[in-house]
Amino acid sequence: MSGSQGGGGLMSSAGLVRYFDAEDRNAIRIDPKTIVAFGVLFGVLVQVLNVVSL
Repeated sequence: MSGSQGGGGLMSSAGLVRYFDAEDRNAIRIDPKTIVAFGVLFGVLVQVLNVVSL
């Protein structure tokens, strides 16, 4: 009974791994440095708005 249930786990997830590893040419590509820069700028904006609202 345990042999029929435990054997299919890796085989069923193999297709998902291949799907997520595939690169889509139509996907939006953003440099990680750009994401960090936007995060820092957003943090500075929040701090400035906190100071202004006092």
